[in-house]
Amino acid sequence: MTQPHLPADAPALPPPPAAPAVQGQGHGRPKQPPLTRVWRGRSDDPRWARPAFLGLLLVVALAYLWNLSASGYANSFYSAAVQAGSQSWKAMFFGSLDSANAITVDKPPASLWPMALSVRIFGLSSWAILVPQVLMGVATAGVLYAAVRRRFSAAAGLLTVAAFALTPVAALMFRFNNPDALLALLMTVTVYCVLRGMENGRTKWLVWAGVAVGLAFLAKTLQAFLILPPLAVLYAVFAPGRPLKRIGQLLLSGLAMVVAGGWWVAVVELWPASSRPYIGGSQNNSFLELTFGYNGLGRINGEETGSVGGGGGMGGGGSQWGETGIDRMFNSEIGSQISWLLPAALLLLVAGVVVTWKARRTDTARAAFLAWGGSLVMTMVVFSFMAGIFHQYYTVALAPYAAALVGMGASVLWEERARFTASAALGVTVAVTAVWSYVLLNRTPDYVPWLRWVILVCGVAAGLGIAVAGRLNRQLALGAAGVGLVAALAGPTAYTISTLDTGHSGSIVTAGPAGASTMGGRGGGPGGGEGGMRGGGMQPPGQGRQAGQGGQAGGMGQPPTGGMPGQGQNQGTGNGKRQGGTGAMPGGTGTMPGGAGMGERGFAGGMGGGGMGGLLNGAQVNAKAKALVEKNADDYTWAAAAIGSQNAASYQLSTGKPVMAIGGFNGSDPSPTLAQFKSYVEDGKIHYFIGGGMGGMGGGSGSASKIQSWVEKNYTKVTVGSTTFYDLTQPKS
Repeated sequence: MTQPHLPADAPALPPPPAAPAVQGQGHGRPKQPPLTRVWRGRSDDPRWARPAFLGLLLVVALAYLWNLSASGYANSFYSAAVQAGSQSWKAMFFGSLDSANAITVDKPPASLWPMALSVRIFGLSSWAILVPQVLMGVATAGVLYAAVRRRFSAAAGLLTVAAFALTPVAALMFRFNNPDALLALLMTVTVYCVLRGMENGRTKWLVWAGVAVGLAFLAKTLQAFLILPPLAVLYAVFAPGRPLKRIGQLLLSGLAMVVAGGWWVAVVELWPASSRPYIGGSQNNSFLELTFGYNGLGRINGEETGSVGGGGGMGGGGSQWGETGIDRMFNSEIGSQISWLLPAALLLLVAGVVVTWKARRTDTARAAFLAWGGSLVMTMVVFSFMAGIFHQYYTVALAPYAAALVGMGASVLWEERARFTASAALGVTVAVTAVWSYVLLNRTPDYVPWLRWVILVCGVAAGLGIAVAGRLNRQLALGAAGVGLVAALAGPTAYTISTLDTGHSGSIVTAGPAGASTMGGRGGGPGGGEGGMRGGGMQPPGQGRQAGQGGQAGGMGQPPTGGMPGQGQNQGTGNGKRQGGTGAMPGGTGTMPGGAGMGERGFAGGMGGGGMGGLLNGAQVNAKAKALVEKNADDYTWAAAAIGSQNAASYQLSTGKPVMAIGGFNGSDPSPTLAQFKSYVEDGKIHYFIGGGMGGMGGGSGSASKIQSWVEKNYTKVTVGSTTFYDLTQPKS
């Protein structure tokens, strides 16, 4: 049975003697065989609970696998590193962009390792790259259920899983190959371990929490530390045991975190720089500089040397990556991705703390609200005010925290519905959620236009019914709750379905239909603020592609030439240009294959030769260009070199041969220097230089521009279609 939830004015009571919701096993009850426990669950569970949980996980898995290959190689930047890791263990260890180990990605490599192992086993394909991400989403859902179910009802756990899986940005990022999927999973595991430790004060759970944070650091560096302050304070104040013991346990947890995350850092820093790849994203070939600079404080204050535009925030409540402020998670740039259930999560956090406030110090229900709530609030505050690089999809980190609060809070208030304050609080939460869904849906008025009105009417009516649920018979109360649940989840479900039905590729992706997210200035997705990048980018050989809504579909095999398939107002056209208004960069055809146009409030770039498109999604490689790069490629260390990681990745994924990414992601890293590049050419290590790159647009050292100028001056040009190559074995006379 589930432990009762104490009203605010009730005396603290010890847990019931047979309380497996806290202790994990009933006292004196025989252990179940492992297979029986997997299917049946805990002995005190309702018979429907475990089958319902397993069935829900299966539905989540099938939904996230649906249409998975439409995203092709997704973010080709990371897919190229995955491919390299599948060919070279050294490249896999360092997270190199190519198997010849010229330069790494601008993150630690932990998120690449599962995908690289998958590609080693199954071969390079969209499915081999993205299925591990789907499995991380299913695992996150499972951990969430386990965490919530230990203290609350099975229904609370199921609602938590549903709220998490139906969050649009979760449906996006657990089908995409960025590091955020692994980060979200490990952060969820961290909270779970802390809560397990708070049940009985066992040190091992704090150690495992430290290990999870350390591994999360190896996925996305300092973002893993955002939830440490609230969790550490929570354990120090509310965990069982003497104060000195609790402090000692936290120190051991910190040591475990340092070991789990620091071993790789130590190896990289101690490894001779001449025999390892350059650390991408850094200006001094140092992972520590990358961690505390470009990926650390630079994300907070906007001073990110080597980033697009060279760093520097805009001030005045905004940055070049969008408006900052307390409402950032709810505005037109971010709101449609994550905020559907955020008002409910915050209201239910307050309600849960109020209901459990007078419980004993070590009460695990209150600890659960404070753990998930503290993690949510801390991460929201940092995201809301950070002036550096920020993308909409970062908010997937909030999805598990918000979902847990919704599941726990709704369960607590429903069990306390006989008290008018509890039922009224739950009714208000449902009504507020419906009103907010109406606001979000109203931002895309042409997308299922009737839905917002149905949600508004049904949600408000259900809220009124739930508010008086204590005075209704059981059937009417359950009916009101059912209508309220459907109204609360209908909006995010609609956006999640749109997300699942659409391929996503490139560096900046958003969930939902066209127009769901508009990012001002440099924060916008390629192809415009309306919808970001969709349905474009590199596709695995032999696979088709799916155009974005209103866009253009390519043929089988390689992607079509020209611009990315568009969405809404920014539609792909036959000649590769894009329609749309003016923005931060000039529109028109540009100088790169496919042209460079501007969508509304965002970027679109030409595919194939660099420019902003080369930065954000790389090149379209036609058959003739592919054949040229493959020619005698095994005679060289690098078949080609290109400025910017996305351009290099496109040719590498197409040919399967190492392609050097000059200057890293932005083309602004000082790797290689002009002198180093000249040495590589003299030693016959690079065959072709691919022209039309960005030349280092991020405010870094300018090595890429110097290399490009030197190559153009001294080597023979070879034009294939609309792409320019330079044969580095054929100097000009």
